[in-house]
This record gives sequence, structure tokens and C-alpha cells, in this order.
Amino acid sequence: MSAHAPVAAFFDLDKTIIATSSAFAFGKEFFKGGMITRQKAWEISLSKAQYMLVGQSSEKMDTTRDTLAQMVAGWEVEDIQRITRETLREVVAPAIYAEARELIAAHKDAGHHVIIISASAKILVEPIAQELGVDTVVATEMAVKDGRLTGEVTRYLKGGAKAEAVRQFAAEHHFDLDASYAYSDSATDIPMLELVGHPVAVNPDRALKKHALANGWQARTFKNPEPLIQMPHAREVGVGAGVIAGVTALAVAGVFIARAVGGKGSDDKRHSA
Repeated sequence: MSAHAPVAAFFDLDKTIIATSSAFAFGKEFFKGGMITRQKAWEISLSKAQYMLVGQSSEKMDTTRDTLAQMVAGWEVEDIQRITRETLREVVAPAIYAEARELIAAHKDAGHHVIIISASAKILVEPIAQELGVDTVVATEMAVKDGRLTGEVTRYLKGGAKAEAVRQFAAEHHFDLDASYAYSDSATDIPMLELVGHPVAVNPDRALKKHALANGWQARTFKNPEPLIQMPHAREVGVGAGVIAGVTALAVAGVFIARAVGGKGSDDKRHSA
């Protein structure tokens, strides 16, 4: 590859750029917009809390994909874009790691092309990219017909598929992968990280941390903001405060029981988008 070939910086999104889940972040706003029921809003908030505590297994990621795809079938694309655009500053912007903002800016100042690559739906990732001044998004895509989502996932970027997307994008735009960078928190993204000359583990899960240490990869910790486990306010989903508190306690207790029973093996299988 020529010494003058362009350099890319590929960023995973959830728990790498933002201290939350982009797939679950707008649940409350979709409820307020009349697009989902109180029950569904509650389920999304609970799933988000569990995700922030222990991440998701590969199987859980697939289940989440299927559940969300079914939920959004029939939604108007314009409504989704309007709600995410209007609520981004309140919902997602406070969860963006300051360290990630600075790193993205540093890459842009160096003349590198910054790409957000995510297993989350592109329609949700794009407004976050705009907030960060990132021009390119490569993410999971869903079919649209007559201005509405059909519920069909046409491109799902997880694991090997994400790595293949990086390889394809680099080939199309003639990037020098040996000189390029990639950032992720999850062991599912090891295939992507192995493609570049500068892989960086950010807030890595146990399996990625182990792999990074074994291969001499750089590891970084982003702390600002601290990840928040936000459960819905009782008035927001129309259930009693006692129910909120009870289910929250059960969710947290279940996490620690699972950790105690599952041990290291289960920890190694946790992933993010």
C-alpha cells in the first residue's frame, strides 16, 4: 500500500463512543411520540439496564435484533428521524464519552477518515454521528417501503460481518488498513480489530482485555461520563413506583446471581454493538 494512501479510524458505538445502548436509548421518546406502548417502553428500559450491567451474549444480540425489527415494522422513517433529531441532545449527547469526542477530533485533525461502524440500526446511528461531526456511518440496515420500515433486516453488522464491512469499505476507498485504527469494547469485534495496524480496546470486556494483552494491543479506559443504569420513572411508563423499585432490585440481583453461578465463562461471552 502506498505511503500516501488514506488512513481510516473505525469506531464501534455502544460503550466505545457512548456510555449507553443506541438500540435502547430512544425508547422513552418513542413512547412519548405514541409509537410504542407503556409495556414496550418498560421492556426496553429493563433491557437497557441489563445491557449496561452485563452486556449481551451473541445470542441475546440476535434476539434483540429480531425483537426490535418486529417492533419497528410499519414505522414511518420521517417520524423516527424527527424524534431522534429532536431528542438527541437530551437523550444521547450527555452519554458521549468526552475521551471519544477528543479522540475523534484528533483523528480528523490528523487527516484521517473517521467511520462509525455498528450493529445498531443505521437510522439510529446517523444522528449520533452528526452530533460528533462524523461523516460516514456503516451500520445495520433495514428495508424501507413507501417511507416505512418493513421490519426486515437487510444487513446485520455483528462479528465477522462487521469485519467484512470494514474490509469492503477499505477496498472501495483505498484505505491503508495497516496504517489505520479501530476501537471497540467487545470481543465480538476482534475480527475487525485484527484487520488494522492500530487496534485499540476501549473499556474492554474480559475476553477482549485478555486478547488485547496477549497480542500487545493498546487498551484505553473512557470514564467521562460514567455509564448510567437508568430505569424509567414511574410516571413515564404509567406503573407504580413500587413496581419500578421491585423489578429493578430483581434485575440487579439476577445479574449478580448469574455472575456468581456462571463465573468467568459467562463473562467472556458478553458483547456490545
